[in-house]
Amino acid sequence: MTRGIEGGCRCGAVRYRLALDALPRSYACHCLDCQTWSGSAFSQQVVIAESAFTVTGPIALYELTSPSGRISRQRVCATCHTRIYNTNSVRPGLVVVRAGTLDRSDQLHVVAHIWAKRKQPWLVIADDVPRWPEAPPPEELLATLEHP
Repeated sequence: MTRGIEGGCRCGAVRYRLALDALPRSYACHCLDCQTWSGSAFSQQVVIAESAFTVTGPIALYELTSPSGRISRQRVCATCHTRIYNTNSVRPGLVVVRAGTLDRSDQLHVVAHIWAKRKQPWLVIADDVPRWPEAPPPEELLATLEHP
């Protein structure tokens, strides 16, 4: 039986559950969009199947269409505006959850870095951690995030 992993927003109005037995592996994105969205040097995220994700509470949707036509649907708490998760038209069936919203985020491991060419110069990435200068092919990133 799956125990589940839980998380939510800062104010507690939004709660979610991942139908997983163990914490997922996470990655850091250093792109300028993630730096702006997070207000920090990078955004830490986990990718899971949409079918393993349930959410309750007031969610607000922000939809962004890139010049290439890719549609990113960002979900935030409608009360406190904590960024919770997003979906993307180029990755149907997957949910990208903001790792810091997990109740046990302090137990996560960053196993990959993307958009490393945009990382802050003071940040050091260990030599044995996979990284891509820009966005990796989705199948490569997903393979890296799978549990060993």
